[in-house]
Amino acid sequence: MNDSQTWYIVKHSVGNCEIVPSDLVGDDNLEIIEQWGPFSSQEEAIARRVGLIRAGKCQPV
Repeated sequence: MNDSQTWYIVKHSVGNCEIVPSDLVGDDNLEIIEQWGPFSSQEEAIARRVGLIRAGKCQPV
């Protein structure tokens, strides 16, 4: 695993939030309506996604 990999939380047009590596986040994806990050680890991104779900900003997948 690459230690320099960063992670993002992306919200799709249907309201679901997904955790994706930084190399999959691009400006050309029209389904992404909001994104948060970068996070240094996938675990940190998971914890932040839980917070976004509890705050009502994301729907669970």
